[in-house]
Amino acid sequence: MLPSELLTLLNQKEGAKLDFKRDDVRPETMAKEIVAFANMNGGTILVGVENDGLITGIHRENLQAWLMDTVIGRHVHPFVLPDYEEVAVDEYRVAVVKIHQGTGKPYVLRHNDREDIYVRYGDTCQLAGREQQARLFDTGGLLSAEKLPVYGSSLADLDERRYNEYFKRILRHQQTDVQGLLADHSFLVGEHTSLFCSYFAYALFARSPQLRLPQAGLRLTVYEGADKDYSSRFDKIFNLPLMEYRGDLQNNEPVEPPLHGNPQIKEYISREQLEGMTRRRMWDYPEETVRELLINALVHRDWTKQDYVRVVAYSDRLEIVSPGSLPNGMTVEKMKNGVTIQRNPHTTRIFRDYGYVEHQGMGIRQKVIPLMKKHNGTEPDFEATEDYFKVTLWKK
Repeated sequence: MLPSELLTLLNQKEGAKLDFKRDDVRPETMAKEIVAFANMNGGTILVGVENDGLITGIHRENLQAWLMDTVIGRHVHPFVLPDYEEVAVDEYRVAVVKIHQGTGKPYVLRHNDREDIYVRYGDTCQLAGREQQARLFDTGGLLSAEKLPVYGSSLADLDERRYNEYFKRILRHQQTDVQGLLADHSFLVGEHTSLFCSYFAYALFARSPQLRLPQAGLRLTVYEGADKDYSSRFDKIFNLPLMEYRGDLQNNEPVEPPLHGNPQIKEYISREQLEGMTRRRMWDYPEETVRELLINALVHRDWTKQDYVRVVAYSDRLEIVSPGSLPNGMTVEKMKNGVTIQRNPHTTRIFRDYGYVEHQGMGIRQKVIPLMKKHNGTEPDFEATEDYFKVTLWKK
């Protein structure tokens, strides 16, 4: 880092990705900042700087060894490897410690026989609350949130037609112990005396998923123009199971489409056009692209987030928003290159059994981007934050 680049940082205020520390900072205090940055989006700690940005310099001998052995070695778990360099400004030296977003979340501060999880909010480090801790464990792959119990639920909440169709017609199971089968496949979780539906089973097969799992389902909002208005043209939350019911073929029972195939979604992103004597449906965006993105949003959503999957249609674009950050270590660039990390493997497996998921990791690379280019010459925009992953399709 050049001295001029350091001075540019010093002219900023402490924030979500920048912190100033004096040379005499206590090791547990330094470790807390490192843990908080690693648990969030990473950040930079400038050592030898006052809170107001005034440079006082570092005077500790071999600060890097102290950082690695005393601070990280004793107080940070799992291990974090920061980038370290020292920059000279006039007669002072400032240590620049860059912490990358961790792939082994959650990171903890070990101190006074405790292990505390910290996160960075603005210019402060805070103890992670219960929901934030659950998200960190889920992101780090140590907790499968989709297998959490939906408390108060029971087997009676699930649509018997749907799960029977899945096990008997699709998986071709002949087992007569239905409850045992559901428990073996993690549809039911808990102790034998108190079994509850798992999150994924409730979202996929419950008659009314939002009854006990409010973040289930999908919200479709349609605006007339290119901006959000107070009054939308259409706004509805679809309280439907993710899985379709394909019907009793012998009794000509009607098919119930899956959530991502809801006809009302199609109504607002396509239109019928008369060509000669034939009506033809014209899509604002490729049908297969929308289908792929909806499935991705529903399959890979973060169940610790209390929000719906959202589809928002504007006059010039379509936004599909999935709650939660990308799974552990995933980036937009990796996604474009076909890398895949499963956040919800049970949900993914069931979607694959139904034929909705084909070549994992190839959807963005082989369907979404090339189909949009072919359709109207535009490329989708991808936005990944700590709270959501959003894909924007543009209408040319």
